Amino acid sequence: MTNDGAVLSSLINGADRTAIRVPTPAAGDRPAILDLRNYGVMAHIDAGKTTISERILFYSGRIHRTGEVHDGEATLDYMEEERQRGITITSAATQCSWRGVRMNLIDTPGHVDFTAEVERSLRVLDGAICVFDGGNGVEPQSETVWRQADRYRVPRLCFVNKMDRVGASFQMSVDSIVTKLGARAIPLQLPIGEEKEFRGIIDLVEQVAVYHDEASDGRLFVEEPVPEELCDTTHEARQKLIEAVADHDEDVLTLFLEGGEVPAELLHRAIRRATVGGTVFPVLLGSALKNRGIQQLLDAVCRYLPSPIEAHPISGRTRGGEEVIRQPQDGEPLSGLAFKTIADKNGDLTFVRVYSGSLRRGEEVYNSTRRKRERIGRVLLMHANEREEVTALGAGQIGAVLGLKETVTGDTLCERSSEILLESIRFPETVLALSVAPRSRADRDKLAEALSRLAKEDPTFHHRTDDETSETVIAGMGELHLEILVSRLRREYGIQVDVGAPRVAYRQTLARAVDAEGRHIKQSGGRGQYGVARIRVAPIPEPVIEFVDDVRGGTIPREYIPAVEDGIRRAAQEGGKLGFPFLNLRITLHDGQYHEVDSSEIAFQTAGWLAFRNAVEASGAVLLEPKMRFEARAPEQYISDVLGSLNARRAEIESLEAGSGDVKVVKGRVPLAEMFNYTTVLRSATQGRGAYTMEPCEYTPAPREVSERVRREVEQRKAEGNGRS
Repeated sequence: MTNDGAVLSSLINGADRTAIRVPTPAAGDRPAILDLRNYGVMAHIDAGKTTISERILFYSGRIHRTGEVHDGEATLDYMEEERQRGITITSAATQCSWRGVRMNLIDTPGHVDFTAEVERSLRVLDGAICVFDGGNGVEPQSETVWRQADRYRVPRLCFVNKMDRVGASFQMSVDSIVTKLGARAIPLQLPIGEEKEFRGIIDLVEQVAVYHDEASDGRLFVEEPVPEELCDTTHEARQKLIEAVADHDEDVLTLFLEGGEVPAELLHRAIRRATVGGTVFPVLLGSALKNRGIQQLLDAVCRYLPSPIEAHPISGRTRGGEEVIRQPQDGEPLSGLAFKTIADKNGDLTFVRVYSGSLRRGEEVYNSTRRKRERIGRVLLMHANEREEVTALGAGQIGAVLGLKETVTGDTLCERSSEILLESIRFPETVLALSVAPRSRADRDKLAEALSRLAKEDPTFHHRTDDETSETVIAGMGELHLEILVSRLRREYGIQVDVGAPRVAYRQTLARAVDAEGRHIKQSGGRGQYGVARIRVAPIPEPVIEFVDDVRGGTIPREYIPAVEDGIRRAAQEGGKLGFPFLNLRITLHDGQYHEVDSSEIAFQTAGWLAFRNAVEASGAVLLEPKMRFEARAPEQYISDVLGSLNARRAEIESLEAGSGDVKVVKGRVPLAEMFNYTTVLRSATQGRGAYTMEPCEYTPAPREVSERVRREVEQRKAEGNGRS
């Protein structure tokens, strides 16, 4: 290392850099999987995720010029809707290499309406970079994606971006990570200046100052001694860093207690162990738009995030419930998870994470979720919407395959002789719906097929035809979500539709636990229909329909139990008289009857359907309304008017906090039905200076007056539909 200010390194294509090597426990040849990183970039909207991903591709040599999000030219925002709106809508995968380490990178959306894209990406990733706006710190969607990563135990690096913007504060951002997320954030860097004075980065581990050369788009940088006026601050911050990681390395702890100097390489090792273990979260900083700090972030990805072999063990279960552990090796039996589908009339493109074994072109695999055999067509590596054909995907790899006909998001692929079921992906319930009507007969014929394709791609999009009104109703995660889906119908499928007003996607549950029976017995000469199912239905807190098989003594043969479950779930989805799907229920199948000749899957499916409908009649339905978690910001002088407008909308105010400057932040929960057109109200109350964000959080029982109003609206729509027919 030189300290004379000379350029140390040209990072074009990662050239002239020594590969980072993490310790391997075994002697001999180093497994290639140790030099693989599967990670994603996640954050609140407009924190700079896609700009960071673009710079990662640029500095690694994957692309040779950067495209900017605001110009609609970002590589990973390849959909026309993304380019026009300047936002990320769907997660995009790519590969690159940095200092001898291969990387699978997924760029995820930041808008709350597309949080399912983050959910399915985190399910298959081994690590993540969580990006924070240096002027705002932790924002509402930052909390959401952080909790999602917690759920899948994903190790994270934090990157405080936009350190050159007005109001940027590194310490404020770090403090917000600690206080709002409850995370043990440990800064590995300090800024040299902030806002317009931001000009460099202090590396606390190596104890050097880093300055990027703007003329080379940041590809060149110099390392110099820490400025004298920042030496004390640097020493104090490094000691705090050492103290934070000393618990994870005995050598570091010994040196710390003895007051000795901790070598950089030893400190790197301790940080890595703590990061992979999920006990600390290293914090780095920079400005992606100004090309500062991204190479150091890439170094941190290689040094601190785990390889597939160091991530959590790959475990699943057999169909009988026995736990199975698979090692991330090509020689193990195949286990992989389908986590994304792009529907196409020429063949669906299915994204797969291979956990063990290999997925090879032309081979037959088994979908253990649906009990179907599948044939692998082409095997691909993806770079946004570009495809590179390969012969196989090995253990730890992420790619896509063509040719799967039955497989959808969340399904497990394995070998028939070594069956395994991996944990699937749970997606949030939809909260908003609207009706769409085709303008012509030709459009009507194409609409159903187009909606089915969109639903196959997006697990948070649902559509149905109301049997009584003949309306086609689509449901999603918010107004923007549905607006984009309608735009795609028009743009990609050429279908012109008229759109009704948005309406809340209510749900239902049962008022109390009940027992019910469904009997489907028909004898009309020849083979009849015979199926009897007895169930117990009870409310539960979780927003799911949980099916429990408790049949004893063979009163229903094992081969008919899935049919009963299908019938129950169909009835729950249809929603009875109001048409809103049921949630928060545990349904236990405990008894039944069958006939040696007349029983069939259809008979037991109908019996399950009838049993659930009878349970609803016996208990009575409770309407559930979607509640949204909101955060409203406004200058202090307007905050009383803001609180008044929220209270008038049945909001539950949970906190009132100080924001930056004179801004106050109101947090709480509010029924979605009360928040239509609130943007106009808030702007009027604050002279255009207020803003708010919302995200779904739960379904709760609706007040009596709301239930009655909704019932009247449903009856009116049915009457209007009957009148039209």
